[in-house]
Amino acid sequence: MTTASRMSQTIAPVVASIKGCTRRYPGVLALDNATFDVAPGEVRALLGKNGAGKSTLIRMLTGAEIPDSGTVLIDGVELTQTGSGRAQESFERGVRVVYQELSLVPGMTLAENLFLGRWPRKGGVIQYAMMETEATEAMARLGLDLPPDRLVAGLSPAEQQLLEIARAMLGKPRLVILDEPTSSLAAAEADKVMAAVKRVAAQGIAVIYVSHRMNEIRQIAHSATIMRDGRIIDTVDVKGADTREIVRLMLGSEASQAAVLEDRSCPEIVLEVRELALAPKLSSISFSLRKGEVLGIAGLLGSGRTELLQSIIGVRRFDKGDVLADGQSVKFAGYKEMVRRGFGYTPESRKEEGIVPLLGVDENTLATNFPGVSRNGILSARRMAQATRGIIDRLHIKTARTDTPIGTLSGGNQQKVVIGRWVYAGSRILLLDEPTRGVDVEAKAQIYAIIRQLASEGRSIIFVSSEIEELPLVCDRVLVLRDGAMQEEFKSPNIDQDTLMAACITGH
Repeated sequence: MTTASRMSQTIAPVVASIKGCTRRYPGVLALDNATFDVAPGEVRALLGKNGAGKSTLIRMLTGAEIPDSGTVLIDGVELTQTGSGRAQESFERGVRVVYQELSLVPGMTLAENLFLGRWPRKGGVIQYAMMETEATEAMARLGLDLPPDRLVAGLSPAEQQLLEIARAMLGKPRLVILDEPTSSLAAAEADKVMAAVKRVAAQGIAVIYVSHRMNEIRQIAHSATIMRDGRIIDTVDVKGADTREIVRLMLGSEASQAAVLEDRSCPEIVLEVRELALAPKLSSISFSLRKGEVLGIAGLLGSGRTELLQSIIGVRRFDKGDVLADGQSVKFAGYKEMVRRGFGYTPESRKEEGIVPLLGVDENTLATNFPGVSRNGILSARRMAQATRGIIDRLHIKTARTDTPIGTLSGGNQQKVVIGRWVYAGSRILLLDEPTRGVDVEAKAQIYAIIRQLASEGRSIIFVSSEIEELPLVCDRVLVLRDGAMQEEFKSPNIDQDTLMAACITGH
């Protein structure tokens, strides 16, 4: 008998259950015969790497997804509706979810935000007094003492997150699901959210807490369910669970894989970061990057990886510290100056920040240096096609024409174009933020090969990824960013996945 089955027998009654649920998408088995339940007053942590099936399981409970097989029950009653009616059915039975992305309107009051989309009316008139009374009561249940007529724009990040949770407390919730609620918060603010979670559970409400931060999970969770490849692997008692064992369950057989890369970088330092700080995420960051090196930055969601790259490239102005390129300080140089010095940056959000979907592959590729394909100040179609074809051939981008709208390409080919933009520009230091997010396995392998080839040519690369398992496959060295500083260093060929993951999720 598994730990999960033992616990399900000892904890009763059950607020929500998933029994033998399977959900398939084209080419993907998102949930594989999953069985899961949670009891009143229990805080259940839900763990698993990206793509493990956590989001699909949550969407089953909220009614946003219908299983291909299996049943979903709330208080022992099966969800039977289809379409939007299923989500309403789940909501009416007390299931609430607070997603990682905040959905507040800054220009509205706390009360207006809590009742957003369902403001109480009488005779067509909004009942503000009723809203403010109920908003005050909902916030008080979390220990949040704020005037309901205050604007959300004046709240701290922690207060905004607490307001999202307070919205879930309206009515009579039976189950509250929190998706990475502290990912964007500093440690002190995260403590306020965890205190609120304890209050929620103390009221007999079941809580599902999605996070990778073991220090938080050990403070508030009674048990942890680990998912991998769409399957529920086990449910363990948090107090008695060893972090490395949890990592092994999350990674499975992949945990034994190790990097076999040969570090061919040279001793020359091309980039140095000294005691860089950017509140509230980064407190003191120091490291160096060598010529021809692929340096990985590992860390949990919200650890400050993106903010670090943006500080280096000049998109963000950091609070203190220094950045040196080739031994010269470029503190506060700005984005244009850093690009002029040979830096390139691919953003985490490819679709929103990395490409212009309606423009061609050629325009997206050549955007860093249009003068190079111009004649007398006018873009030359022949030169554009020739330059773009060179990048397409080099990076093996699949497109019928050089002027094909980039939005019609697959995610992997779009990402190759984003990287190719800086290859075309001749950039020698590349800052890559989640360069394989949203691409298939084949495209990932191709991007790894591209990065290794660029490094062999003498380019230096910082590779940021939340997918721990890919870092040993492409990086010469990996630094772990945690609690605002670089905590540990791993060097190829001795980069072990389970040790790396454990270093990321270990608390203070």
